[in-house]
Amino acid sequence: MKKVSSSRLTAKQRAELAALAALPDDRIDTADIPEVRDWPDAKRGLFYRPIKKQLTLRIDADVIAWFKNQTPKGQGYQTQMNVALRDYIKRQARLRKAS
Repeated sequence: MKKVSSSRLTAKQRAELAALAALPDDRIDTADIPEVRDWPDAKRGLFYRPIKKQLTLRIDADVIAWFKNQTPKGQGYQTQMNVALRDYIKRQARLRKAS
């Protein structure tokens, strides 16, 4: 999936955003958008998609075969490899914090 580039802001839009950013919080009218404090159905990370970077990587054939065998018809095995690498990174970060 290609990332869609957005058009640049116009000078008028930049000026409007700057004016809004300069407003103190007590001057912002939020009456039509009440604050929601209860989020029982919220799903963390639902819209987060990390940026992917294509690269060439040499991996042992038996490792690739194992990941392909773990997924139906070998579909999504690269995603599962990415999940395994991300899990490894998280564990390493926890170990370093504990040290």
